[in-house]
Amino acid sequence: MAFPDPHPAAHLPDEAGIARLVHAFYARARTDWLLGPVFAAAVEDWDAHLDTLVRFWCSVLLRAGSYRGNPMAAHRPLDLDEQHFARWLALWDRTAHDVLPREQARHVFATAERIGQSLRIGLEIDPLRQRRRGDGGPACSH
Repeated sequence: MAFPDPHPAAHLPDEAGIARLVHAFYARARTDWLLGPVFAAAVEDWDAHLDTLVRFWCSVLLRAGSYRGNPMAAHRPLDLDEQHFARWLALWDRTAHDVLPREQARHVFATAERIGQSLRIGLEIDPLRQRRRGDGGPACSH
C-alpha cells in the first residue's frame, strides 16, 4: 500500500485543486467561441467527462494512476487544428492562474504545453513538422 507524501511539492495542486481547475476550465471552454462547438459535438455526458478529466490530470500531475484511457484516440476524430490547441492552452493558462496559486498554475500550464505538443505531433498538426514537410524536409530531425 502506498502512503501519501506528508509533504507534497508546493508546485503541485492537490486533487481538490485539480478538480476546481478542470471544472472551471471546462465551464469556460463549453462557452468559448472556438472550443465550445467541439465539445458540444463530442461530449454527451458532462459529469462523466469531467470525472474522466479530473482522473487524467490527477494521474499526470500527481501520478495517481487513476486514469485509464487513450487521449490520442479520443482527440483523433475531432478535426482539431493548431488554432484549437492555441486557444485551449491560452484558456487553460488563464483558468489555472485564476483558481490556483501562481507556482501551481505555472506547473500545470507547463504540463499542458507538453501534453498539447505531444497531441499535435501525434495528430500530425504540429506546425514545425508541417513546415518541414512543406519544405521537402523530414518531419522529424532525429
